[in-house]
Amino acid sequence: MQAWKLRNREIVLHQPPFLTVERHHIELPDGRDIPNWQWIITPEYVNVAAITVDQRFVLFRQEKYAVEGLSLAPVGGYLEPGEDPLLAAQRELREESGYVASEWECLGRYAVDGNRGAGVAHLFLARQATFVGKGESDDLEAQELVLLSIDDVQQALAAGEFKVLAWATVIALALLRLQR
Repeated sequence: MQAWKLRNREIVLHQPPFLTVERHHIELPDGRDIPNWQWIITPEYVNVAAITVDQRFVLFRQEKYAVEGLSLAPVGGYLEPGEDPLLAAQRELREESGYVASEWECLGRYAVDGNRGAGVAHLFLARQATFVGKGESDDLEAQELVLLSIDDVQQALAAGEFKVLAWATVIALALLRLQR
């Protein structure tokens, strides 16, 4: 299979550090021309499914501006420029929740939108998490740290209580790994 060819790009909106929208001029492998392909650039981010030594998930119950009502959420955040995803995941776990973990497993690197870009998600499972001190989350929305059993998390996932796709994905992948 041949790749699409980028002929030209133009910045339509630039709002650093969180959003850039570009207009791409694309040529398809069959020669068709698409002069107005929208492309979204957002920072890469991490989400962490953290499990304590007593087999409880470290989660938040919180609001998010783009989500209706309360949602369960894992630890997560943007990578700093040039930051290694694992180091970002470890930093975010400590900063947001006050937990650190001794065992880390990468659950994958995923494009957010295969057609329009919109960033890359790096998902991790952190095991043997222990509390080392109060976290200092910089989220704008109110949130409550909760520790839930594996059974409670399975039920919450099935009930749609993780209302953001990346959050549900990291939890589902973590549950699959825990079944091994």
